[in-house]
Amino acid sequence: MKLNNLVKSVVLGLAVLLASSAFASNKGSLQVREPFEVNGQQLAPGEYQLRWDGTGSNVEVSFMQGKKEVAKASAKVVELDKASPYDAAVVDHASGKATVSQVRFAGKKYALAIGATEKAEMSGSPSK
Repeated sequence: MKLNNLVKSVVLGLAVLLASSAFASNKGSLQVREPFEVNGQQLAPGEYQLRWDGTGSNVEVSFMQGKKEVAKASAKVVELDKASPYDAAVVDHASGKATVSQVRFAGKKYALAIGATEKAEMSGSPSK
């Protein structure tokens, strides 16, 4: 009976450890050198911490300065062919405004496609 309780405690401890490490991995940093827009919110140049949560590839990402959330947007986690060599933002200037469309993280083989979700992709133009 004591061995059974020990096994349960070890399994519970491992589950808590894995869960806490999963939450800790959903963050990254980004430095932007020009004014930019996220989800319609104008942000100043500077250093931002990104935190995201969600299930599957669709997530909600928060742009933080210190403990203050300055912008929030939906995003899709997308796989990259190779790990990004550094933290970077893909900035789209097509609309005349600098809008962040993707964020990549140093050493990671994934990126956050800002404003993209599975539902948004499905409602795009039909395939030929």
